[in-house]
Amino acid sequence: MNQKILPASAKMKEFEHFLQSSYEIGVFLDMHIAQLKHIAQMARQNEKKMIYHIDLIHGIKNDEYATEYICQEFKPFGLISTKAGVIKKAKQKGVIAVQRVFLIDSHALEKSYKLIEKTEPDYIEVLPGAIPWMITEVKERVNIPIFAGGLIRTAEDVKNALQAGASAITTSKRELWDLFQEH
Repeated sequence: MNQKILPASAKMKEFEHFLQSSYEIGVFLDMHIAQLKHIAQMARQNEKKMIYHIDLIHGIKNDEYATEYICQEFKPFGLISTKAGVIKKAKQKGVIAVQRVFLIDSHALEKSYKLIEKTEPDYIEVLPGAIPWMITEVKERVNIPIFAGGLIRTAEDVKNALQAGASAITTSKRELWDLFQEH
């Protein structure tokens, strides 16, 4: 994936801003299941590829059955989840699978490493992404491309995360979308 910024939308206004941008791939974070059809149609009409955070789709359980339904009905580019079953099902359906990992403490990180070994996701999203040395450590340990997200607030944060080894930055901060947008 060549895109260095993955615009993340949690509201329709943000999503509409993404649709008008030059970015091809975007992330939708927080939605109601009833919005999914409309969002998928709008993305398709604007030739955008969407990654949905399945754990944050309200009104549907974040399990293998929901994953299969979303993959069949809405054909997303990718899905983000903390759940092993979702990651495995997304991969089985040929959808980019992004395992979300929280850098809470060493114990949580070790549990995440074990989960990653089991699920073999296409990407890992590390939160918070504003800890460059942890991005480097995770990348060296798992050798899977990393998205850095969470608490990335400045252009310097973006550059630090990319230099530390992140493949891309997921951010809902529109100023960063605009700053790094390719024209």
